[in-house]
Amino acid sequence: MKQFLAFLLLVSLAACNAQTGDSTTTTTTTTVVEENTPSQTDLGDHDLSLITKSSAEWKKELSEEEYYVLREHGTERAFTGDLWDHKGKGVYTCRGCQLPLFSSDTKYKSGTGWPSFWDFIKKGHVEEEVDNSYGMKRVEVHCARCKGHLGHVFEDGPKPTGLRYCINSVSLDFVEE
Repeated sequence: MKQFLAFLLLVSLAACNAQTGDSTTTTTTTTVVEENTPSQTDLGDHDLSLITKSSAEWKKELSEEEYYVLREHGTERAFTGDLWDHKGKGVYTCRGCQLPLFSSDTKYKSGTGWPSFWDFIKKGHVEEEVDNSYGMKRVEVHCARCKGHLGHVFEDGPKPTGLRYCINSVSLDFVEE
């Protein structure tokens, strides 16, 4: 229920921003999903303390493409990432801080060229923000711990959530079961 109410708030904010007619303004509202759904795994507790690093520190740790996606909100080209068609069993973690984000149990083939999931792995690990950049209305997905940009979530996914978390391969690592 809380997820649904948070979603309604995000949609309302997007509709209000659309009425201003200014497509260059980016308005963000952060929502941390607060309750587990049946698809979410109890992985134990993880330290969700914010990780803050300078741009120089991130550039030392990440490749150029990883930095572009995770820190500059970029997008890798479709069908180029190493995980878009990955079929292994395990957990997908944030490339920036290794926080568990998605499970192979919720991964599905969307045909978009990016890894797609119908749910995240655990409450509080993923944050969502309304993104009105480039004249589009989308919901951007971030890692809750390092604030790394992961991708976007759309309402055209399969049951039971109807969501498609469309995530950049380069923002994820895979830990096999």
